[in-house]
Amino acid sequence: MHAWPASEVPALPGQGRDLRIHDTATGGPITLDPGPVARIYVCGITPYDATHIGHAATYNAFDLVQRVWLDTKRQVHYVQNVTDVDDPLLERAERDGIDWAALAEQETQLFREDMTALRMLPPRQYIGAVEAIPGIVPLVERLRDLGAAYELEGDTYFSVEADPHFGQVSHLDAAAMRLLSAERGGDPDRPGKKNPLDPMLWSAAREGEPSWDGGSLGRGRPGWHIECVAIALDHLGMGFDVQGGGSDLVFPHHEMGASHAQALTGEFPMAKAYVHAGMVALHGEKMSKSKGNLVFVSRLRRDGVDPAAIRLALLAHHYRADWEWTDQVLRDAVTRLGHWRAAVSRPDGPSAEALVDEIREALANDLDAPAALTAVDHWAVAQEQQGGTDMGAPGVVSRAVDALLGVAL
Repeated sequence: MHAWPASEVPALPGQGRDLRIHDTATGGPITLDPGPVARIYVCGITPYDATHIGHAATYNAFDLVQRVWLDTKRQVHYVQNVTDVDDPLLERAERDGIDWAALAEQETQLFREDMTALRMLPPRQYIGAVEAIPGIVPLVERLRDLGAAYELEGDTYFSVEADPHFGQVSHLDAAAMRLLSAERGGDPDRPGKKNPLDPMLWSAAREGEPSWDGGSLGRGRPGWHIECVAIALDHLGMGFDVQGGGSDLVFPHHEMGASHAQALTGEFPMAKAYVHAGMVALHGEKMSKSKGNLVFVSRLRRDGVDPAAIRLALLAHHYRADWEWTDQVLRDAVTRLGHWRAAVSRPDGPSAEALVDEIREALANDLDAPAALTAVDHWAVAQEQQGGTDMGAPGVVSRAVDALLGVAL
């Protein structure tokens, strides 16, 4: 599966700072010190309703991670999946009377177009669950052979008790885990499971649903968590730098994925940092497909909204915060974009050296994009009120905003 084209990232003078970021697993900030190649895995969409503002906010956060690393002169190995076969996708396809594979491709292509418009840097590998199946099956078989998986009426489950570190991503108690498992695709009440929290690794073929050859597992399709594990281990290996996604993935998805990988390899941890973006609400409720209260990037673009303004609206909120999308949020972003573009359109201005340093410092401090935006605001106000004599300053500001914030002025 192919990703989307990369926008050029301008080179800036000097060098950025190492990223200090909040790690869900430890509950506090850690300073990441990747090698020459920083490794990041971000969980992708289930393609049946792309791309809403909640999606965009999440991928914007991890785009900033990439940009901070690139500014430190590192390379970035970024991997993202597409869950292109799963129950919600199949249910939506049946509801709309469309082939599930056609729906997945249609929505994935729309996601690519939105990511391109928003100047999100693409992953090096962009991999669908279906194309990953040949790599998933051997992992499930291996877990079974290790005694970390078991069969139940033809389905194969992972035993959470096989990983001594289970629970060290989310730090939730059993009752909270069980509740979230039921809400987020698990089946804690299924009779016969060794532990109500045990997640599906391989679902046996069911009438009317797609299935694939699972070798000794029989025909079927993969569970949600093992999909990401297979892709991440294949391309990044254990101990990669950042596992990312929305905060709704902390449990069960990232908890279970970590346990799968740790049981498979005997190594700990799967990722050095677990980083999660906050949720976006609309009209007081979390924006979600099930609630039907989605604001789509593609619809905003069709309505003539500049993608740079959409990106500024996202950047105005700290990535870990839960926030609400409103018309005023977008209006503020459009106004800000206009001020910035007017400021950099002049032939000279106040020195930009301190501004670049402020943006770098803000982003290195747990991706504090709102502080970075405020710094640019101050420069733009100084430009408007008093101007300056630095002939290169507007160009430096324009390149810095593009390179570090992904906003083209």
